[in-house]
Amino acid sequence: MRPQISMHRTSLLLAVCAAMGMIACSPADEAPAADEVQAQRDALSALLDEQWEYTMRTSPEWASMLGDKRYNDQISDFSEEAIETRLAESEEFLERFEAIDTSGFTVQEALNRDLMVHRLQRGIEGARFKPWRMPVNQMSGIHLMAPQMVSMLSFTEIKDYDDLISRYRKLPTAFDQAMDHMRKGMAEGLIPPKFLLEKVAQQAAGLAGMPAEASPFAGPLAGFPEGIPAEEQERIREEMLAAISDDILPAYARFTEFVRDEYAPAGREEPGMWSLPEGEERYAFLVKVQTTSDLTPEEIHEIGLAEVEALEEEMRRVASSLGYDDLESFNAALEEMPELRPQSREEILEIYRGHIDAMYERLPDLFGRLPQARVEVLPVEEFREREAAGAQYMRPAPDGSRPGRVMVNTNDPTARKTIDMESTAYHEGVPGHHLQLTIAQELPELPRFRQQGGYTSYIEGWALYSERLGKEVGLFSNPYSDYGRLQDEMLRAIRLVVDTGFHFKGWSREDVVEFFRDHSAIDEITIQSETDRYIVWPGQALSYKIGQLKMLELRERAETELGEKFDVRAFHDEILGAGALPLDVLEARIDAWIANRKAA
Repeated sequence: MRPQISMHRTSLLLAVCAAMGMIACSPADEAPAADEVQAQRDALSALLDEQWEYTMRTSPEWASMLGDKRYNDQISDFSEEAIETRLAESEEFLERFEAIDTSGFTVQEALNRDLMVHRLQRGIEGARFKPWRMPVNQMSGIHLMAPQMVSMLSFTEIKDYDDLISRYRKLPTAFDQAMDHMRKGMAEGLIPPKFLLEKVAQQAAGLAGMPAEASPFAGPLAGFPEGIPAEEQERIREEMLAAISDDILPAYARFTEFVRDEYAPAGREEPGMWSLPEGEERYAFLVKVQTTSDLTPEEIHEIGLAEVEALEEEMRRVASSLGYDDLESFNAALEEMPELRPQSREEILEIYRGHIDAMYERLPDLFGRLPQARVEVLPVEEFREREAAGAQYMRPAPDGSRPGRVMVNTNDPTARKTIDMESTAYHEGVPGHHLQLTIAQELPELPRFRQQGGYTSYIEGWALYSERLGKEVGLFSNPYSDYGRLQDEMLRAIRLVVDTGFHFKGWSREDVVEFFRDHSAIDEITIQSETDRYIVWPGQALSYKIGQLKMLELRERAETELGEKFDVRAFHDEILGAGALPLDVLEARIDAWIANRKAA
C-alpha cells in the first residue's frame, strides 16, 4: 500500500462545489442576479487578458518561445528598479483579482481567478528571499539560457533576423545586471557553492572562446528560408556575426573573468540551504511551492525512505527472475554487460525515437483526447551537455511553428546504460510531458496563463505516473528495461531522501552520493550530475514522487469506488482536462468526477 499524501485545501468552498458536480456555489443565501454575474465574468476575462499581455511585455524571451514575436528584439529588464516595479505591479494585480466576486461562476471560471491569485501570492511571498540574488548555476542562468533560446525561435522573414540581432546587441546589459545581483548576493551571503560556480566559469569560458561562426548564437545562419534575397542574407550574416563578435563574446569574457576570479572564490562551502540566511524558512517555502502540499521536510524524508524500501523489494523480484540472488550481484553484473551500453550518440537518439514511436501506437488504449502537436528527439546542445540532465522536454510553440522536443544528453555515450532509456522516453515524451503539456496548450477553454503555466508537482508527478503506463499496455518487454523503469522510480524516491537530506538534515555531498550507490544501479555520471542538481534546485526534486503518489492514490480511489464503471481512458482525460493544477485542486476535481460517474 502506497502512502496517502494529505493535501491542504486551498479553498474548502471549491472542494464542496466540486463535489456537487462542478457547478459553483454561492456562499450567500440568494444567488446573484445574472447581469451581476456576467459583469464579474467580463471583468475577470479582461483582467486575465491584461495580466497576460503584461507578462509577455515584461518577459519578452518567454513570449518569443511561445511564438509571440512582438517583443523579439527585446530582453527582460533584470535591474533592481525593474524588479521592485514588477513586485509592486504584482501586488496591484493581486488586489484587483481578489476584488472580483466569483459567486455564480462555474467551478472552472472561479478556478481561473483562484489560480491566478495563488500564483501572484506565491511570487510576492517568495520575494522576501530575493532569489534574483543567485541568478546563475551550472544548470541554468543567462550564460546557458541565452544560446539555448536561439534554437527555439522560428525564422520566416527578414525581420526575425533583424530582431535577433537587436536582441544580441542588448545581451551585454543583461549580463551586467546579472553580475550586479551576484555582487549584491555575495555581500548578503546569498551565493551558490564554490565548486559548482567553478563549473559555471568553465561553461562561460567555453562559449567565450568560440569563434563567432562556430558559436551557437550563429545557428540561425545555417540556412535561410526561401524568399530572402541573397544580398539580404549577406547583410544579415555580416551584422549577426558582428553582434556576436563585438557584443556577445566580450560579454561572456567579462562574465567568465568575474565568476572565475571574484564570484566562485567567494562561493559557500556547504551545499545545503540551511547554510544560507533564513535557510530553514527558504527551504520550507520551496517545499510548499514545489509539492503544493503542507508536508514537512521530515515527513517527506520518511516517505522517501519507505518508498526506497518498497521499490528495493520490487527490484529484488526482477533480479531473482533473471537468476541473481541479490541486488548487489545483479547491479554489479549490469556494469559488465556491454549490450547494455550504447556505442554512439546517434544510437542513444534512435533508442529514444523507437520507444516514443511504439508508445504513440498504444495511446488510444489509454486516452480519449490525444495531442495534435508531434514530438521530435534531439541531442542536448554540446555547450551545456556536461552538466545537463539525461533528458528534458521543451514544449511546442502554440502556433505550431516548433514541435515538442525531447532533448537527450548524448555526452560520453559508452558511460551510460540503456536500461533506463525506455522509461525516460515515456516520461519526457508520450504519455508524459509532451502529451500533458501539449493537451493543456490545446484546451481552448483555458486562459493562456493556464495553457502555458503549471505546477511542478502535477507536471512531474504526471510524467512519473505515466512511466508505468507502458507496462500496462504491454511495453517494457525487455526485463532489463523493466528493471530500468523501477530504477528510474527509485531515483525519484531517493530524491525525497537526499533533497531533504541536503537542505534540512545537513547531509554532505558525499552522504548523498553514498546513498545513491547503496540503493541504486544508476550510472556514476548520472549520480554526480543529479547530486549537483539538487544542490542548486532545492525542493524541485521532491515534486516527482509526491505528485505521482497523489495520482496513484486518486486512481486507486476511482477504481475502488467505481468498480465496473471505471474507465482508464476517461480517468486520464479527467486528470489532463484542466491543465496543470495544485494537487489539492486536482483531488477535488477527481472526487467530483467519481461522484458524477457513480450517479450516472
